[in-house]
Amino acid sequence: MSLISDLPILWRMLRGMSRGGDHASKLEGFYAGQASAYDRFRERLLHGRDELLARLPLRPGATVVELGAGTGRNLEPVAGRIPGLSAVHLVDLCPSLLAVARSRIAAHGWSNVHAVEADATTWRPPEPADVVICAYSLTMMPDWRAVVANATAMLKPGGVLAVVDFTVIDQITADLAKTSAQPAIIRWFWRRWFAHDGVRPDPRLLPHLAANLTPLHIKANRGSMPYMPVKMGYALFVGQV
Repeated sequence: MSLISDLPILWRMLRGMSRGGDHASKLEGFYAGQASAYDRFRERLLHGRDELLARLPLRPGATVVELGAGTGRNLEPVAGRIPGLSAVHLVDLCPSLLAVARSRIAAHGWSNVHAVEADATTWRPPEPADVVICAYSLTMMPDWRAVVANATAMLKPGGVLAVVDFTVIDQITADLAKTSAQPAIIRWFWRRWFAHDGVRPDPRLLPHLAANLTPLHIKANRGSMPYMPVKMGYALFVGQV
């Protein structure tokens, strides 16, 4: 990829997310002009997604929900297993990103995959879910605790919540993930930088997940960022209700 081809997305990121309107209108205003190139650019930005998906118990007949599913890209690494699932619900508030998801669903011919424009804090599937995924979505949701509560409530007993997202690695997160903490100045920088685009990396996320579910896998790592000399922290969590 070249800087020239990335310029339209970089420009929108530098402009940032609008401060006016409700959350849905902010998302649409930010992503409408970059939806078609969303996946191409963010393959270099959103680390750990395929690693998380490889850990999911996507058994035949399972019901899967992704909250903040965006373009539906996360179905691609597990595309061969989708036809054997009972249902997959891709939930998002942004019409432009969901339009890409619907095109993806149609291209694959997935009759059991449904794109739903809805609020992740309140939407529930028609049947209890076996797996709920939140991949780089909780940090963009103003009340991520409400989303986590809703996700755990929609799961069957023994169901799995899988999360990967940006984080700033403080000492508590580092201890949970058995890694080293980021320096305070780096944590401050990334929280200020991402806030411009409506992203809120919160060091309380991983401890909250670990306290409210039975952890099956916890990891925190650093990943490169396009055109940035400093690596950003991200965390993976798989837990069971």
